[in-house]
Amino acid sequence: MASQHRSNECGGVDSGISTTPLPEPDDLLDTVGLYCPVPIIRTAARIRGMERGQVLEVLSDDRVILIDMPAWCRSASHEYLGRFEEKGELHLFVRKGCKSASHDRRGG
Repeated sequence: MASQHRSNECGGVDSGISTTPLPEPDDLLDTVGLYCPVPIIRTAARIRGMERGQVLEVLSDDRVILIDMPAWCRSASHEYLGRFEEKGELHLFVRKGCKSASHDRRGG
């Protein structure tokens, strides 16, 4: 089983390994072949159209996203749920917003 990094409510990342399975995503965003900052820009655009509480799975091969995604989730009040790697691709999971969209002025 791939190691998974879990987060606390609203994006506080725990560095420990969790055996809790990641949720089934409501949507999938493929950013393979795209590099910083494009995966985060596309994630923000996609999540804007989702309902609060829905989960987005982001595929990426840019390892910088391992730093960028948790930081972006904290700044935009989304929940970083964790990640796993399979065949050189990172699968990251984000739950849309702890705040309503009307309170989120950071574009996501």
